[in-house]
Amino acid sequence: MCRLFAITSKTPLSPMVAMEAMDIMREGHDGSGVGLFLRDLSGPFEEMKDAPILSGIFTDAGIKRLDRYMMDLGFMTKYKISIKVPKTPLPGTPRRDRYLIRAYEYPEGWEALPLSEVYDRLVRIRLQLREMGEQEEDMIVFSFWPDVIMIKEIGDPMKVARYLNFDRKELYARVIMAQGRQNTNYAINLYACHPFFIQGYATMTNGENTAFVPIREYLRSRGVLGYTGYQSDSEVFTHILHYTIRQLGLGLPVYKHVITPLQDEALERHPDGAFLKQLKHSCRQLTIDGPNCVIGCLPDHSVFMVQDRKKLRPGVVGGKPGCWAFSSEICGLDAAIPDRDKSKDFQPMHLDTTIVGPDRQEISICSQTDPLRLPH
Repeated sequence: MCRLFAITSKTPLSPMVAMEAMDIMREGHDGSGVGLFLRDLSGPFEEMKDAPILSGIFTDAGIKRLDRYMMDLGFMTKYKISIKVPKTPLPGTPRRDRYLIRAYEYPEGWEALPLSEVYDRLVRIRLQLREMGEQEEDMIVFSFWPDVIMIKEIGDPMKVARYLNFDRKELYARVIMAQGRQNTNYAINLYACHPFFIQGYATMTNGENTAFVPIREYLRSRGVLGYTGYQSDSEVFTHILHYTIRQLGLGLPVYKHVITPLQDEALERHPDGAFLKQLKHSCRQLTIDGPNCVIGCLPDHSVFMVQDRKKLRPGVVGGKPGCWAFSSEICGLDAAIPDRDKSKDFQPMHLDTTIVGPDRQEISICSQTDPLRLPH
């Protein structure tokens, strides 16, 4: 199993909050890797919320190729964090030349483009850079998106965090998602490391998705830019979320109905049963098979947790107004928010979607048995 931790806070926090929670839960992961997703950034990125930020790992030659490629497209560097590691590499972690986080100014003319076209172009550039990097093995590109930073690396999460100085002020954020990986299904590959991200939607999963192949093939058949890669069976959760909300125009509660539809007899009693039957039929290839606990984040900074029907992966949500955490284990929650009212902690069951919205004031819980508020 993996271990997951996410926190959403009105006050920017250090990523070390998540790393310390992960360290408390270390018996649940094997230290084979760590993935970090940061959103609603503070510090130097506070005043450049619309600037696309490139996150990745580069060789020195890869940096030169990146610079030529981006300059040819008309992108100019606005701000950068270049993490040069100590000469002595961390045991178990590959020697890297440079971890790069770079914010760009858009090329001339982009301000006149529809937002949907800007978003598609950003995805296309990320995919092109990833392909370039895989050809020459000189770039690993995790994200290229406004107000988002992603860092992934092989090794023990806490050791990697100290090695790369995750506590630097430039990395403080209001939404932090972190995963400590247990390498059970695949060889170690940083593109297989959670969290995953596409066009404002991020998820990470503890579990195993045995329905991966039919889901992957269905997503690939949709013709949506970015539904590719799939080094991990859990990446499809992110793309299903994106597909449900952005492509189908449905809300987060419907995401749960897509991945874990109700039984037919329950649909007969549901106030939106006719719609949900049609959805279940048309999206039947997106039904997951678990066990899986999924934590995700939406473009508006809402954070959520869902479980599948098997409910065999732990998950708990708790906190206080202004600061809430989502954790695989209660001990991780205790490490991050020890002064909360623990009697209000909530452990989602298989029908629940647990959400903390962008105002970060309270936990909202919606059940699959509730009526839907469908867009007109």
